[in-house]
Parts: sequence; C-alpha cells; structure tokens
Amino acid sequence: MKTSPDSRSRVRLYALIAAALVLMLLAGVGIYGLIAGPKQPAAQSSGSASPSVAPTAQAGPSPTVAKPPAVKRSRDPDVFARNLATTLFTWDTASGLFPLDYSASILAVGDPTGMEQAGLASDLSAYLPSREQWVELRKHATRQSLTIERSYVPDAWHEAVRQAQPGQIPSGATAVTIHGTRHRAGTWNGRPVGEDFAVSFTVFLACPTGGSYHVLRLSQLDNPLK
Repeated sequence: MKTSPDSRSRVRLYALIAAALVLMLLAGVGIYGLIAGPKQPAAQSSGSASPSVAPTAQAGPSPTVAKPPAVKRSRDPDVFARNLATTLFTWDTASGLFPLDYSASILAVGDPTGMEQAGLASDLSAYLPSREQWVELRKHATRQSLTIERSYVPDAWHEAVRQAQPGQIPSGATAVTIHGTRHRAGTWNGRPVGEDFAVSFTVFLACPTGGSYHVLRLSQLDNPLK
C-alpha cells in the first residue's frame, strides 16, 4: 500500500516532535510526545485508584440514569482545554452511566477527520476506570471532579513548532498543559469519605477551520509536556 503525502507529512511531524522532546528530556525535563499515548497510570493516578473507597463494602444506592456531560466548545484553546479537562474528570458512578458514556462526550469533540479517534479512545481508557472497576466503585457511590489550578502552552510545543517544516503541523494546532487537583469521594460503611490527588496532563488541540477547537490526543496522565 502506498503511503499518502499527508501520511508521510504526519510521520515527519511526529518524528520532529519526538526529537525535540528527547532533547528536552536529556536536559532533565520529563516529557514525551503526542503519538506515544498514555500508559496505564500507576496506583494513585489510575482510574482504578481509590484508596478511600474500597471495593468490598456494602452496596450503595441504586443508580439513576442521566445524560453524559458535554464538552463546551470554544474558539479559545485554553478555554476549550479547560472545558474538556473538567468534563473528562467529572463523573459519578451513581448516575447510571458507564465509562464509555463519558468517553463518548470527549470523542464527540475529537478529530473531525477521524484520523486520531482511535488513538484518542485509547488515551481515554487510561483516564477512566474500566467497566469492571466502575461496577465496584458504584457500590460506594464513588464520584470525581477536578479543580484546575494552572494551564499553559508548554515550551516543548513551541520548540516543535519552531523546528517544523511548512505544512507539517496541522492548521491551528496547539497543546495546553493543565495542572489541577482531582477530588475523589464516596461512602465507606455508610460514612462519607474522600481524598484529593494532584494531576497534570497535556491536551493536544487543533482548529483548522477557525471554529471551535477539537481534541486530537491526550498525553500520559501525570507526564505532561513542559
């Protein structure tokens, strides 16, 4: 099968970004590229993490079905990235929804060409609990939300743009790194419990038509571009 000019251009772009990130990594900055995708996070950063909500207590209240949240669109990349992050980290197991319902809200504002949708879906699986984990978390009426403390375009992205050849970076593409606090709450033996975790990640965005931004990919959780 022949490789299209667009595919070759995308390969060159990703190789360029990866090379820039390796240089920064060697300088002591822990970063990684867009195409790497997220690895399954470790204990506290994983969607399965819930030190305050154990999976063996008594079942919580019966869930009531609700509509999944929608990402508020925006022509401002920082505003859009914050809206997307808030939607991604806000869920409630007592809503009657499942992780796929929440990920569908993010995919709805994904790459309109469809080229990055499979990768984005894979990224989302590392941010949300699995269906099996969700069933256990539901027994404790576990819910989550996010407080955003800082967002910015990382230097690694500026460097990638500086080194890119004409046409290698999609029109209107950018990256926004977000730092915040994830709040996890639920019940344990009938008593309310909760715990907070610091989180950081990068949202890769594009806006080729001048309308609202859409999301291309997500970085590995807690390993953002800097």
